[in-house]
Amino acid sequence: MTQAHSAVKSILYLNGVTKTFDGFKAINNLCLDIRPGELRAIIGPNGAGKTTMMDIITGKTKPDVGEVVFRDSIDLTQHDEADIANLGIGRKFQKPTVIESLSVWENLELALAGKRNVFQTLFFRLTQAQAHRVDEILALIGLPARRDDLARNLSHGQKQWLEIGMLIIQAPQLLLVDEPAAGMTDYETMETAKLLKNISKDHSVVVVEHDMEFIRALDSRVTVLHEGSVLAEGRLDVVQKDQRVIDVYLGR
Repeated sequence: MTQAHSAVKSILYLNGVTKTFDGFKAINNLCLDIRPGELRAIIGPNGAGKTTMMDIITGKTKPDVGEVVFRDSIDLTQHDEADIANLGIGRKFQKPTVIESLSVWENLELALAGKRNVFQTLFFRLTQAQAHRVDEILALIGLPARRDDLARNLSHGQKQWLEIGMLIIQAPQLLLVDEPAAGMTDYETMETAKLLKNISKDHSVVVVEHDMEFIRALDSRVTVLHEGSVLAEGRLDVVQKDQRVIDVYLGR
């Protein structure tokens, strides 16, 4: 774990967060504490508030009340989406957004190039260190053999890995991943769990997911949301035996 990480007590801290839409409490007094270098899984039935929670963390939605704090001191409610991305919070949506007409390598190069416009990026040349970084990410996401292939020729799972690589290359301290296993083969699902466990050695990772086999493979602490609040928290084998969790979610 890096020095910067070790001095921070919480990478992400939510306290008393509530968000109401048209009289419906999507998030209701939500409290959550994610530690530096932690891999956390978030589960819960549809409408539990998982997406709204992600929207609040990334500045897409502002809470009505409550604290949303990054790295012990940064009040995320005072920042917009672009600010929050620059502060070091990356978000991976459910549908991959890779550029299909570019190669795997070019997608990673573009992500590394960051805020340049397309014209500047065309003339952007990687330094040796940056090219090495792209190679490292290719190895991490298991796609070195596909580096020159167009992204459109990748499988659904491989596109997801590429997009995770595109976020990681920007060195976020916290990565939010939304239902990565959706639409994946069993093999891809297990490889994705391995990839996220690997990433969590250097980054804090929060994963929202429905697939229980995938959650089991993550082998992490699990938070169960229900009606916008934390219903239960702990290891999956403990949470699965909680009668309230069975009643509202697993027993359905």
